[in-house]
Amino acid sequence: MRTRAPEPFADRRSAGRQLAAVLEHLRGQDLVVLGVPRGGVPVAYEVAAALQAPLDVVVVRKLGLPGQPELAMGAVGEGGVVVLNEQVLALGRIGPAELERVRVREAAEVERRAERLRGPGRREPLTGRTAVLVDDGIATGATARAACQVVRALGAARLVVAVPVAPPSAVARLRAEADEVVCLVAPERFGAVGAFYRDFGPTSDEEVSRLVQAARAEQP
Repeated sequence: MRTRAPEPFADRRSAGRQLAAVLEHLRGQDLVVLGVPRGGVPVAYEVAAALQAPLDVVVVRKLGLPGQPELAMGAVGEGGVVVLNEQVLALGRIGPAELERVRVREAAEVERRAERLRGPGRREPLTGRTAVLVDDGIATGATARAACQVVRALGAARLVVAVPVAPPSAVARLRAEADEVVCLVAPERFGAVGAFYRDFGPTSDEEVSRLVQAARAEQP
């Protein structure tokens, strides 16, 4: 039996509105909606607006293994939060000094990017709150898993990952990191996230900052 391919989302904002409708059960909770820059922020903006929740960005940098940067030995987020993969560290025989060099470099980039994307205003505190982590789609899930770990380390009491599209394998892996995973479309045949959108144009830093500022202004 042949399964019909899912209809593509018109654009990220449209996908966000559809995602928000499925997240109505979260309304009224102490929420923070976190967009993964850059493409996840237009989706997250619509979710935050519909649920009347604050919007922020979550900036995460992978700590790549020296010589094999595609292999993550951990991740770093804002506020100096670091999560490490001890198995990869042992495999790469990475000592404290080498790890610290990579951490300092990537932590500085996290703070620079966060300041540029968020604009004036402080980071939304996550301690004791429900964090809704939103992206425009997930391919492998590596970045999303790192973001989940950083959000947990920042004190979120509950973590919901919400995306318009992801392969079933990525959804399954994310369920090990999050309390709840919401995915509108999980096709077995998965190429690139952009294939599930009619308009998948690039999102600029300026648009991310504008949306975060607009969401802040709309909050009571």
